[in-house]
Amino acid sequence: MNQRTRVKICGITSVDMAREAVKQGADAIGLVFYPPSPRCVSLQQATEIVASLPAFVTAVGLFVNEQADEIKRIISKTRINLLQFHGNECPDYCASFDFPYIKAMRMSDDIDLFQQRSDYSRAQSLLLDTYRDGVPGGTGEVFDWDRIPADLAGEIILAGGLEAENITRAIQRVKPYAVDVSGGVESSKGVKSPEKIRQFMQGVKIADQ
Repeated sequence: MNQRTRVKICGITSVDMAREAVKQGADAIGLVFYPPSPRCVSLQQATEIVASLPAFVTAVGLFVNEQADEIKRIISKTRINLLQFHGNECPDYCASFDFPYIKAMRMSDDIDLFQQRSDYSRAQSLLLDTYRDGVPGGTGEVFDWDRIPADLAGEIILAGGLEAENITRAIQRVKPYAVDVSGGVESSKGVKSPEKIRQFMQGVKIADQ
């Protein structure tokens, strides 16, 4: 049997939404600390959401070129488990918190994933997202999965335009360690749909069979 594909549902903005994601089988939830995002949460919201999570569900804090002091403050106040750097953060900066992290890579034409894995060797994983100039993530667009080297695929987190309609195909094609979804399970920006989450998780299960 194949290894089960892990699932992170990003852009969670309420305790009820977090509980729904966990009930449907999410392994991790993502909290966005990037003010321009419609999915950005306050410190209080994030603290309440993290406190509501059961054991073995990872709370991931997403940052885009944030000040170090602010990240440290959020780590200490919210008790998140993992950092996700989604901007232009260099390897030394990402490692400076002495805290588990993943690094998002936007799949620009000239990206060398083996070089990136070497540069960010202390990252728990690389997250691969669609590249669009000037947009740090959440584009809702798919990139060409064939660009992912087969011998790297089992380590990466696949993101970018995933939804119930394409998730089975994506997992069967790429065979990633994990997948990350946000807009693909929403009824509107920042509002997750329980039914879309259910359909997405069903698609993951089908791919893993």
